[in-house]
Amino acid sequence: MYTTDTIAAISTPPGEGGIGVVRLSGPQARPIAERLLADGAALKSHTLHYGHLHDADGTLIDEVMVAWMQAPRSYTREDVVEISGHGGAANMQRILQAVLRAGARSAEAGEFTLRAFVNGRLDLTQAEAVLDIITAQTRPALDAALGQLGGRLSDEVRAARALLLAALAHIEASLDFPEDDVPAPNVQPQLAQAAAIVVRLLDSARAGIIYRQGLRCAIVGRPNVGKSSLLNALLGVERAIVTPIAGTTRDTVEESASIAGIPVALIDTAGLNAGATDMVEQIGIERSRRALASADLVLLTLDASQPLTEADHEVIATLREAGVEQRLIIALNKSDLPTQLDEHNLRDMLPDVPLAYTAALTGDTTALERAIVAAALGGTQPLAANAPLVTSARHRDALARAAESIVTAQAAVGSVPPDLLAVDIRAALNALGEITGETVGEDLLDQIFSKFCIGK
Repeated sequence: MYTTDTIAAISTPPGEGGIGVVRLSGPQARPIAERLLADGAALKSHTLHYGHLHDADGTLIDEVMVAWMQAPRSYTREDVVEISGHGGAANMQRILQAVLRAGARSAEAGEFTLRAFVNGRLDLTQAEAVLDIITAQTRPALDAALGQLGGRLSDEVRAARALLLAALAHIEASLDFPEDDVPAPNVQPQLAQAAAIVVRLLDSARAGIIYRQGLRCAIVGRPNVGKSSLLNALLGVERAIVTPIAGTTRDTVEESASIAGIPVALIDTAGLNAGATDMVEQIGIERSRRALASADLVLLTLDASQPLTEADHEVIATLREAGVEQRLIIALNKSDLPTQLDEHNLRDMLPDVPLAYTAALTGDTTALERAIVAAALGGTQPLAANAPLVTSARHRDALARAAESIVTAQAAVGSVPPDLLAVDIRAALNALGEITGETVGEDLLDQIFSKFCIGK
């Protein structure tokens, strides 16, 4: 947990690079840096100092630029030093070891951001947004994380808490001063306004979590139906091998794409061929079944230029047995050719599954991409600019608990004693406080910050 000693870590990614950064935070950050510079340096806050870093025995380590940021105007609100040297794993480790020998200790995962939270520079939602910015795979996910870092979500949660605190204050006044004949408080307006905020945030959760975490999408179908061509078309590059020979794909091929800003892991699978006798093909089919089981969405690829084959019927039967209809989309491929497939017959077998005509070889996947977005968002709207957004399952669960407590309190107004009503309002306050950090426990903090990389 949080201490006040001086910590240090490499803050740039491992590997080769033009510049690498070692970061220090704590009361000894500046003295350590000045000793290692060993050239009479007197660092000035928020300026860059050029010099040569030396080890304790005088050995030259590197030619560096050093920035000292005096507390509280720093990332952690402690004294922070950032040493920029030549990038590369060996050189960064050499600088870090010199810093550690000079009196710092190795930072734990996320410890710099934990200090920023403990010292009041960031609330918990903003601290979590730092990690989301680092891991964002698409522009909408990045925009959502930047909005959360800027306080959009925090502002909404605090507004709901303020309303609940006002309601609680009215109730407690009637309990604390009964001799003053304080009338029974009417807290319905505050509860209704708080509930509206919480529900609005909950409504954004499905889209927010999808944009942040993305989804896995398995492309399935009989051999040689166009699955690999569809993967290539959605990616916009030739990733999978495409030939007229059935069974070209023997293993799952996974690649990442961005579809309308949603990160999508596309999994091209071996054809589901019930009559496969080749051992390699059988292994590939088993892996296809595992991909099918773990996928958030399943794209059943059919050849619209041919009637359904017996192999297609076998694949459809397999999908129905697996119970994936609720996460299934039918991609009717080769729509640039005359259609021979009986769509009515297909809808009889899979009545509620959305259909999308595609032409993978010509790159026409617009309808399919729209179907993927619609299925992923479940009818919710895509991200609105500048709107507060819930992107975390932890936040969603806390909001759901707050909403439940508020609804219980609304139903209890006028029918239960004020002290019992106060219990539900406090429960809602505690749930909302978990989001911003006012009522968070040490175990949860450890769980959250352990997901960060060391150095952030």
